[in-house]
Amino acid sequence: MRPPLAELARPAKIEHEPPVSQDTIVEITGLCQRFGRRARTVTALAGVDLTVRRGEIFGLLGRNGAGKTTLVKALLGLLRPTSGTVRVFGRAPGAAEARTDIGYSPEEPGFPRYLYPRQVLELCGALSGMSGAALAAAVERQLTSSELQAVAGRQARQLSKGMAQRLSLAQAFLHEPQLLILDEPTADLDPIGRRQVRDLIVAARERGATVLLNSHLLSEVERMCDRVAIIHGGRVMREGAIDELLAGDRELEDVFIEVVEGAGGGTGYGPARGWASGLPPAPPTELPPAPPTEHPPWLAP
Repeated sequence: MRPPLAELARPAKIEHEPPVSQDTIVEITGLCQRFGRRARTVTALAGVDLTVRRGEIFGLLGRNGAGKTTLVKALLGLLRPTSGTVRVFGRAPGAAEARTDIGYSPEEPGFPRYLYPRQVLELCGALSGMSGAALAAAVERQLTSSELQAVAGRQARQLSKGMAQRLSLAQAFLHEPQLLILDEPTADLDPIGRRQVRDLIVAARERGATVLLNSHLLSEVERMCDRVAIIHGGRVMREGAIDELLAGDRELEDVFIEVVEGAGGGTGYGPARGWASGLPPAPPTELPPAPPTEHPPWLAP
């Protein structure tokens, strides 16, 4: 008889060390990340300083290409920074001790296509150090709260985008991590699903967890977050408590547009063009005429 999937994925026991700081969960200092070589080098992060404290919901805002996903990958230990330091729970982000206390839901979740939702949760829970009755109870709890029972008989490849997003969130919350990194968590969800996600995030904060929220839905960020940072061109352009940023009955959308347009619009990689900056669009490039095509005799006009 084959052992359960959770048994196959069970990692070795990890001895947890206490974090260096009891109040600081994420500490980033002078983080730079470059890709490419020589003339083709692209700077995704250009000296980011950021601190996320225990028990807060922190919003990460920016246009497409601003550097948010690169920052998240650095936090997860998926990238080696070009320079600067990243500490999660006082440790390097690639350390196994740090990863077991992190729940991550990516913007575009991907699971083994042949697994069923229950198996996905069992595997993710086992990789997080869970086992036995605790894992079984957590899996059932997430299947129910995420409304995945209705699709429990479908493989991951058969799930809709919304259900795949629910499964991604379920595995992130499964082991009740101390740090949740959620990249566009309400993407592809209906209004009821979005409200359920908000309730999950607020409940996580109430139990003492820290949430790093990356979202383009500014209304969601404004409603939930305690502090936010606006990133543009790989730099933190503005950071502060949500109440301070919205002083004077302002909306977060107004603050965001003000910061981005004040920095020149665009993504921050090179000169902005078109509507984002007021600069005229680049003139079209005239291509040389194509050489005449020789047809075989049987296709000659």
